[in-house]
Amino acid sequence: MRETRRSFLAAMGLAGVAGLAGCASPSEPADSTTTTPSGTQATVTTVADDEYDLAVEHDVESWSEYDPDWSHPVEAPNLDVETETVVEGLKIPWDLAFAPNGDLFISERVGRISRYTSDDLETVATPEVIDHADWVAPGEENGWWKAGSEGGLMGLAVHPNYPDVPLVYAIYTHDGGPAVSGNDPFVNRLSYFDVSADDPADAETVVVDDIPGNEIIHNGARLAFGPQNYLWVTTGDAALANPDMGTVKPLPQDPSSLAGKVLRLEPDGSAPADNPGIDGGDPRVYTMGHRNPQGITFMPDATPVATEHGPSAHDEVNVLEAGANYGWGPEGERARTAETYRGSDYARPVVNTDETWAPPGSVFYTADAVPSWQNRLVVGGLISQRVNLVTVYPTDGEPASAGNGGKRFDADWMHDGYSAVHHTTLEDELGRIRHVEQGPDGTLYAVTSNRDGRAQGEQFPREGDDRLVRITPA
Repeated sequence: MRETRRSFLAAMGLAGVAGLAGCASPSEPADSTTTTPSGTQATVTTVADDEYDLAVEHDVESWSEYDPDWSHPVEAPNLDVETETVVEGLKIPWDLAFAPNGDLFISERVGRISRYTSDDLETVATPEVIDHADWVAPGEENGWWKAGSEGGLMGLAVHPNYPDVPLVYAIYTHDGGPAVSGNDPFVNRLSYFDVSADDPADAETVVVDDIPGNEIIHNGARLAFGPQNYLWVTTGDAALANPDMGTVKPLPQDPSSLAGKVLRLEPDGSAPADNPGIDGGDPRVYTMGHRNPQGITFMPDATPVATEHGPSAHDEVNVLEAGANYGWGPEGERARTAETYRGSDYARPVVNTDETWAPPGSVFYTADAVPSWQNRLVVGGLISQRVNLVTVYPTDGEPASAGNGGKRFDADWMHDGYSAVHHTTLEDELGRIRHVEQGPDGTLYAVTSNRDGRAQGEQFPREGDDRLVRITPA
């Protein structure tokens, strides 16, 4: 039966959820049962389900955020913001997903999907993830690999027709048995869960299995239903774990592999008819040549934007173009510098950093609860332990201001259609920021990842970590 955890802090009034409250440290997730993959290639398992119609409309003009004539802010953003804890005691939260009716779902890497309503924290699914997606408690000694893998339960997305179709999609790492992804038996599985089921263990339907994964690093794994109701999935390069932090496999450059890609799917896991079909490869692939993309969001004109971890800095913000190759994965290539791009056919980045942001989840913020952040890309920061604000503007248009400590990205080898300005805020105030998300009423939220053993500085993890916070103007 469901596990319901009563919260203990006063109700905070999360958008669309009556009086969402803080909570004490959640208990361990219950055991669950999933299906063991049987093949070595990524497969789609579509299960006929007479109860729910997965079909969706693909009309971009029906998207509530659609604004083909949007414009970027020119003035520098106000960086003076504050945070308010909404929920505390989480164990390595990874993603937030708001349903159309305002219900909030959150994933914890240890293998639990929870729904927050009123003052209850309700477990609705417990996928069986790798057994060392572990966590550290406040006061324990930290260390880079103290808490084991980066894998486990990761991205979430809610079916666009929820609650009539009460399905939440999730992607998670598990032991696939034989080495189904080169030299690593760990794979990533995309499933949906019926969150109205009485028993979360019986609620799973596998959508895509055996996505190449890695026990330790580079699983990608952000999910989002986009403006046209397609399901977008980011996948990592499934790099081998070794002392130099990963050996590149050629999988991102193989269009028949699902590693190092951005996928674009129908809700049942099939490929949309207008996907690019790169070189006769897997039809679900939308873009290729990615290293470890962990953010996917959309400008108001429906343009997709991805944030991606780079090698030795060189983190990137990319505008995604159907069928494009983003340059990662040729054997022996260990850089993403100007020399990587000059003279190549690779799609050019809007941002390529000379310092490490470690950018995970992101949102293109369109609301006005934090007015000066409207129409800017808001990106979490893991090792940088801050919020990164990116103002994307047309290269041939009026430049955005780099005042208030901003840094401009407009080199001649970068994207020829877009340039960007970068600002930072909340550095070392929350610790590792795993994801930022916009609520239905425009409120901005973030989740921390301080209990994964990798926080910088002795102050993290703190009592109450990990936490969901609300970001507001100071």
